[in-house]
Amino acid sequence: MPVKNRFAELQAEITAWRRDFHAHPELLYETHRTAARVAELLEQFGCDEIVTGLGRTGVVGVIRGRSDSAGRVVGLRADMDALPIEEETGLDYASKTPGVMHACGHDGHTAMLLGAAKYLCETRNFDGSAVVVFQPAEEGGGGAKAMCEDGLMERFGIQEVYGMHNWPGMEVGSFHIRPGPFFASADHFRIELEGRGGHAAKPHETIDTTLMASHLVVALQSIASRNANPVEQLVVSVTSFETSSNAYNVIPQKVVLKGTARTLKPELRDMAEARIIEISQGVAATFGGTARPKYLRNYPVMVNSGRETDFAAGIARTVSGECGEAPLIMGGEDFAFMLEERPGAYILVGNGDTAAVHHAEYNFDDDVIPSGCSWFAEIVEQRMPVA
Repeated sequence: MPVKNRFAELQAEITAWRRDFHAHPELLYETHRTAARVAELLEQFGCDEIVTGLGRTGVVGVIRGRSDSAGRVVGLRADMDALPIEEETGLDYASKTPGVMHACGHDGHTAMLLGAAKYLCETRNFDGSAVVVFQPAEEGGGGAKAMCEDGLMERFGIQEVYGMHNWPGMEVGSFHIRPGPFFASADHFRIELEGRGGHAAKPHETIDTTLMASHLVVALQSIASRNANPVEQLVVSVTSFETSSNAYNVIPQKVVLKGTARTLKPELRDMAEARIIEISQGVAATFGGTARPKYLRNYPVMVNSGRETDFAAGIARTVSGECGEAPLIMGGEDFAFMLEERPGAYILVGNGDTAAVHHAEYNFDDDVIPSGCSWFAEIVEQRMPVA
């Protein structure tokens, strides 16, 4: 069947929820207003169980079907947090919080899952339990990990889990997915270099940390170009170069480099970490200085399990008529933590010709709502059909 008629009827209401979330964005784990509103709506819908405070500010709702003869439990996840970006859309429902906006569409994800929850509470046309998961802190805070560490999967008996992200540049309401590695790991590194500061007119009396750091930035590029197989994906990017002095005539004592490493294979992740540390220490020693590298493992590779990906793609074809192959994405996604706990799949839904995510002019297209809601609802109804 195509998009469910009920979601066309509910679209204006779901859009209103979405635009309210958009106007009141919250960062990381500070999603207190959003979480309270989500819990309030789930109660209005008639969810059988509502739990707040999981993973600090996460919300979970349990919707039981007509029976539970098969003992099936399916989880559906949406993220709630925004980004530290000053909005430039000029919308009448633009962010009311300076320096914070929903620039990734999490307002839309939350609204669509709420729409699906309302429908599932109304119809109960499934045999088992649907667990709707509203997660904080996807944007760098590891909220999925925090919810899993608080016992999300075990407490609610979740057997498989599904998530969705809107994607600019794809036709509105179209779906794209791929099995196996999908989103890259996203790690951070910080390298503190120390030499001997001094007068810029007397460089021979110094150990020049800016020269050392400049060579190191170039040397780190050899990890992807010379240590990784050219047909495999690896990104090492230095994104910050900070010195301990901002004077024109001082060679600084210290320089700090920061950056990110991303890959789609665990073994490449291990290699990148080892080489960043080795190269940093080697380059520093070459110039007579020292390096103190720190490597922080953040989000792991997000891996869609095969059977669940095939199922999710089939649901997408049911809703929209087709499901395309998604590209490999070097961005990180903390739904990876949930997929490490349980089999499941993550899918992209087209957001049309809009600004890219994480852009100050981005906005979620409300015409995506019926397709996204239908996909969530069909996952439950077809994975747990009435006996």
